[in-house]
Amino acid sequence: MSGSWELVHFPIVSDRRGNLTFIEGGSTIPFDINRVYYLYDVPGGAHRGGHAHKELHQVVIAVSGSFDIHLNDGRRQQTVTLNRSYYGLYMRNMVWRELHNFSSGACCVVLASHHYDEADYIRDLDEFLFKATGERPE
Repeated sequence: MSGSWELVHFPIVSDRRGNLTFIEGGSTIPFDINRVYYLYDVPGGAHRGGHAHKELHQVVIAVSGSFDIHLNDGRRQQTVTLNRSYYGLYMRNMVWRELHNFSSGACCVVLASHHYDEADYIRDLDEFLFKATGERPE
């Protein structure tokens, strides 16, 4: 894996009864899972995220519905749409993320490399850009 973020495809086991996808920490994703949380019933027009992490790595999965994630590592930006339960977006540390455009009934599951720690968050975009690039935003 290279870069600050990338899509990760998970195994699909199919038979006449339907599909099964599994995720294993340290195998199908590159870290041990220490926390799992999920976002659901997000009102239309609402945004989530709006922060970066100093150390934490995450995989974000749309297990139902769809949503967009705008990503910024200080050098490049990209918006990724998640809408399939058999792939996720792996984000390394120091990636600013904003989640938006949630469809009705969307459920976003997040697998995290660390337990919750408020000190790991960067919640100011200008502060993040300075830490990521060493340059003050104009």
